[in-house]
Amino acid sequence: MLDKLSEIEKNALDALQSVQDASSLDAWRVAQLGRSSPLMKVFAELGKLSKEEKPVVGAAANRVKVALEAALEERAKAVKSAALAKSLEEEALDVTLPGRTIHHGRLHPSTQQLRRVLAILAEMGFQVYTSREVETDEMNFQLLNFPPHHPARDMQDSFYVEAGQRGDNPILLRTHTSPGQIHAMRQFAAMNPKDPPPIRIALPGMCFRYEQITARSEIQFNQVEGLAVGKGITFSDLKGTLIDFAHRMFGQNARTRFRASYFPFTEPSAEMDVECFVCGGKGCQVCKNSGWLEILGCGMVHPVVLQNGGYDPKIYSGYAWGMGPERQLMLRYRIEDIRYFWGNDVRFLEQF
Repeated sequence: MLDKLSEIEKNALDALQSVQDASSLDAWRVAQLGRSSPLMKVFAELGKLSKEEKPVVGAAANRVKVALEAALEERAKAVKSAALAKSLEEEALDVTLPGRTIHHGRLHPSTQQLRRVLAILAEMGFQVYTSREVETDEMNFQLLNFPPHHPARDMQDSFYVEAGQRGDNPILLRTHTSPGQIHAMRQFAAMNPKDPPPIRIALPGMCFRYEQITARSEIQFNQVEGLAVGKGITFSDLKGTLIDFAHRMFGQNARTRFRASYFPFTEPSAEMDVECFVCGGKGCQVCKNSGWLEILGCGMVHPVVLQNGGYDPKIYSGYAWGMGPERQLMLRYRIEDIRYFWGNDVRFLEQF
């Protein structure tokens, strides 16, 4: 039996020397170390040997198996190195070819538009003021003249974080940037309660509404709030400011219009439209076939809101607006669906 093991080892090693590729190497492994190989048959016959022969033959068989496995590993390395050398010779590398293009990071289109809006407002004398995204019901609604049970406070329009846990003042994700008006007015009024300084600020940020997602509305969106408070401010000042902004954003020939509207925190209130550049005023799904697209709501700050902010409405007046940067991007680049902005499709984002 020992002579047979020596012969098996010699024949296997001789056959291994002629192996030149991976497929032949695998075939050799099956033939020499597989279940039906001569070596495995020796292991199967160990039970037929005497007690004196069994340990001797078993040790010799294990030695042969270890030797063949080691030889297989060495040959595998040699075959792999030969295959690599062959591929380098046959597939020569042209070092003069240009390298792979490096993809540079960039700002999200909504961020780009938000910065453009704030840059224009800064040129017009507005200071950036930021406020928090998570608000109390009092700041988001009550102090903005939304009394409890007001129709505009429908639960389906808001994302409540702690609904029912704080009585009449639960926590929610803000539905607009208007709570920033109260924060800002109170901060400015605290500087001089008897004669608060004038305010001219822009409040950017993300808003959240539990609404139906369509081609022109999302459940989350950026908004830029504008607020100006002082003595002798009129609705004419508001119109002049917003028309000037539209011309700076869309060009001097851009047509605008104001429509009467209603917001609890402004009186009188209006909505401002810009002609739809997506369809050229002919009508499409973005403008609801009207030829116009609303870009903001505005109005004179309601006396109750002024008073809640620490400004005497008998002495001070002010105007405010809330505009959507994504809507403006849709006009500038003729984008037909607002859902593209949050779809994270690289093909869309790389265009900006």
